[in-house]
Amino acid sequence: MPLEVIPDKREMAIRAEEFRRDGRRIAFVPTMGFLHAGHVSLLEEGRRRGDVLVLSIFVNPIQFGPNEDLARYPRDLPGDLEKARRAGVDVAFVPEPAQMYTEGFQTSVEVREIARGLCGDKRPGHFVGVATVVTKLFHIIKPHVALFGEKDYQQLAVIRRMVLDLDFDIEVLGMPIVREPDELAMSSRNAYLSGEERQKALVLSRTLNLAEEMVREGERDAARVLSAARALINSVGGVRIDYVDLRDAVTLAEVARIERPTLLAVAAFVGKTRLIDNRVLTPRS
Repeated sequence: MPLEVIPDKREMAIRAEEFRRDGRRIAFVPTMGFLHAGHVSLLEEGRRRGDVLVLSIFVNPIQFGPNEDLARYPRDLPGDLEKARRAGVDVAFVPEPAQMYTEGFQTSVEVREIARGLCGDKRPGHFVGVATVVTKLFHIIKPHVALFGEKDYQQLAVIRRMVLDLDFDIEVLGMPIVREPDELAMSSRNAYLSGEERQKALVLSRTLNLAEEMVREGERDAARVLSAARALINSVGGVRIDYVDLRDAVTLAEVARIERPTLLAVAAFVGKTRLIDNRVLTPRS
């Protein structure tokens, strides 16, 4: 079927009901647009997982803080729709904010514990905005399976907890980080980086490699791994650490020793651009 572009949430909900009534399995990929190869990998897997593939493109205003980059967040709807067509998307849901948040909107969804620390502390209200908009998208699109990238690891954990706690009948799939040939994690915000800043940003993936090698060689002390990681990032001028943290890969609880799969999560400002990256470190038994 040709790509349908639907801006109206009621029309989208009606189409979703039609798909379900016809017995078709809906795969859904929510995005904020400015699609790159990481998004496309989600779409391609969604194409394999569902009879109907739905993409949403919506820059969600309520997940941005007052001093964040909502106004300048990169947008390219024509380019996104062309990528969607090539990836086999059936429906692109492209609402405006007034469609998603009607006048007087005052309801939110909060996932408490797992949203604390990491980006939850650094971006107050961010995950309330994420959980709220994803809840709304799930109600509108009614997917059987939803796909998210593991680069936003805490976001994925928040969504999984929300789906479990609120009894959504939806399978949530996390997909691996897609990287550039030089190992920079793909991100829409990479477009903000100058050539020099982009080279400096590579210290994030080098830091993950360093930590992984330390654990592979037997290091289990979280403090020593974190010290080495921070030292490497601090060695690059123009890069400022937001956080470097080790957390249990499932619960996101802080760890003192790396005895089981452990998330190393990194956030840093390269110039004015905030980038995140992560890797799950798995010690040898």
